[in-house]
Amino acid sequence: MERVLIVPAAGRGSRLGGTLPKLLVPVNGRPMVDHLFTLYAGLSDYALIVVHPTAVERVRAHVAAAPCPVELVVQREPTGMLDAILLARPVVEHLAPRRVLISWCDQVAIHPGTVSRLQAAAAGPAAPDLVLPTSTSPAPYVHLVRDSAGVITAVLHRREGDVMPPVGESDAGVFEMSREMFLNGLPHYAAAPQTGACTGERNFLPFVAWVASRGSIVSFPCLDPEEAVGINTPEDLAAVEAYLGRRVP
Repeated sequence: MERVLIVPAAGRGSRLGGTLPKLLVPVNGRPMVDHLFTLYAGLSDYALIVVHPTAVERVRAHVAAAPCPVELVVQREPTGMLDAILLARPVVEHLAPRRVLISWCDQVAIHPGTVSRLQAAAAGPAAPDLVLPTSTSPAPYVHLVRDSAGVITAVLHRREGDVMPPVGESDAGVFEMSREMFLNGLPHYAAAPQTGACTGERNFLPFVAWVASRGSIVSFPCLDPEEAVGINTPEDLAAVEAYLGRRVP
């Protein structure tokens, strides 16, 4: 198997309002998760979605018609994205894909051209341990700190009280890594992860700097900064719908 897609989607999407699980909230008439299935149809052979216990039945009914096999895993406690992603480890061990792709459920605006560039960066036997698109914008929610050589050395989070630069480089909510890094490196990092100073959550993003200090990373800018917008509020939803509506395929 070439690639497994992991979608951490155990959040309830409370800031969006409504009663739907977040990954089923429509974006331009289609549930978020359907946008992801379309976007990564040529990349992933199998999808694993991490859901909240209350969302299992609704999500299972919806993904019955998905274009690829889909497995659901339940995250019972909201301890953070790191733990959500680690729930996929038994599936990755069993299926043994060459690569593992992770996408936040609300990153539906990623451009197909960015996906193609990610696929090219991860091709071949000398593929890097981790590949990720990034985006530069004012007032960043997350900022990747780099040293003078361009190596990512830390990850700042606004919600954790870090002092943020006026303009910053953030991830785009999409990460692609080798099976070995997922099965061995991620649990190693998870044994003593960086936890949020304000939320106390076991964060995944500092893993990027952890990999940069020990392995190989390829990062590249998104084709369009707007594609990196995640949908967390009604305002985000409106902005992403407008962007997708005017974007040339």
